[in-house]
Amino acid sequence: MNRKLWFLVPVLVSSGWALWGCGSSDEKPPPAQACSVTEQTGCGEGLVCERVEGGEPGCFAPVSIAGKVVSALDPDEPIAGAHVVARDADGAAVGSVAVTDEDGTYVLQVPAPRDTEGNPLSRHYTLRADAAGWETFPSGLRVALPVDVKEAAGSPPSVSNATTTIGLYPLEGDFGSLSGVVRADRPGGTLVVAGSSSAIADATGSYTIFNVAPGSYEVRGYAKDLQLTPVQASVEKDSVTEDVDLLVSDAPLGRVEGSISIVDAPGGARTSVLLAVEDTFNEGLGRGEVPYGLRADMVSGQFAIEGVPDGDYVVLAAFENDGLVRDPDTSIGNTATLRVSVKGAMVSAGNFKVTEALEVVSPGADAAEIVKGTPTFTWKDDSNEDAYVVEVFDSFGEKIWEDANVPSVQGQATVSVDYAGPPLTKGSYYQFRATSMKKGTPQSRTEDLRGVFIAD
Repeated sequence: MNRKLWFLVPVLVSSGWALWGCGSSDEKPPPAQACSVTEQTGCGEGLVCERVEGGEPGCFAPVSIAGKVVSALDPDEPIAGAHVVARDADGAAVGSVAVTDEDGTYVLQVPAPRDTEGNPLSRHYTLRADAAGWETFPSGLRVALPVDVKEAAGSPPSVSNATTTIGLYPLEGDFGSLSGVVRADRPGGTLVVAGSSSAIADATGSYTIFNVAPGSYEVRGYAKDLQLTPVQASVEKDSVTEDVDLLVSDAPLGRVEGSISIVDAPGGARTSVLLAVEDTFNEGLGRGEVPYGLRADMVSGQFAIEGVPDGDYVVLAAFENDGLVRDPDTSIGNTATLRVSVKGAMVSAGNFKVTEALEVVSPGADAAEIVKGTPTFTWKDDSNEDAYVVEVFDSFGEKIWEDANVPSVQGQATVSVDYAGPPLTKGSYYQFRATSMKKGTPQSRTEDLRGVFIAD
């Protein structure tokens, strides 16, 4: 079977509403210690504690995403029992896991930091969906497009429209499942891995890994500051191996140190570094599952990631829109993929290079953009290239068009290419990517979360 990939389109979750006092909207906000973002304590019923930029945490009506999980081949066919989770820009889980009803519907509460007036700040999330007999979304060629948490409607505020529908494709093969509980104080968001398959534990620690090939596995759990004892488990076709519980271990946690070199980028540029679990890493895509918290922010040179549980990891540059990308030029040093094995001690990851990204001009420089007619893709000239490659992906994550030999420009600030692929579907989301080339070697590229447009 030639599997297709359902490509998640952006969901916008945002709008302003007033800051709620802890316990009641008529009361003054309590002292910061009375409202804990980590523990989710100190707020009245139906309210959540959120971070406030430039102020103390406060209590607010929660923001949620509501939608459906359906068959991508037949949108009228709902998928019950699918697990849906929101993840941050690096793929680490946030919040709980929502399970779809018989009609495929789900409601997923997501964190939404606020400004001092109580309005949600911009925060990017993507959605992950898993179900027995269906391909995990996202998978394959790309990550899902971002969800910007800053517009919502209703009380409590929620977003529910065509963009919150996730389509999954049927999966061929013989599979079973694993389920259990991560038995820790705060297990929510723990990444649980068996072979190349994974799942996200919900707030109670419960998890289910779907679509695991029959065989014997070492099941591991990953999250910052959480060391869990691996468990051996066997999977049989068309069955669920239950009670594969992961217990907290008293073994010491590790630390990963290293450095990045930011080249051909403005002074003061910074990025983030994260750890992806080796077993889930796709070499061709350069992506893997990232456990919650295993990242270092605002990195310009040396970095250190603390509280790392035992395991094998791939060290990656983060995917948020920071004007930088991992240097794609493998003809020079320190651009190879770095791997580390952690076992309760400090490990050096070495050094790798990050470079300035190609800047998207249009469409989709900052957010998904509506495009009428035939789109023209424009980005700023690299000036250190002799050609470009342009690719367009549809909402399924499939590459629908490519121009592999866009000539270099002379004396122009930007490069533009007209789309010449198959007809675009009105209302559907797409993304273009550009890569600069020199003598057949990649020099830089546009960022993972830019270049998104909607056909009109």
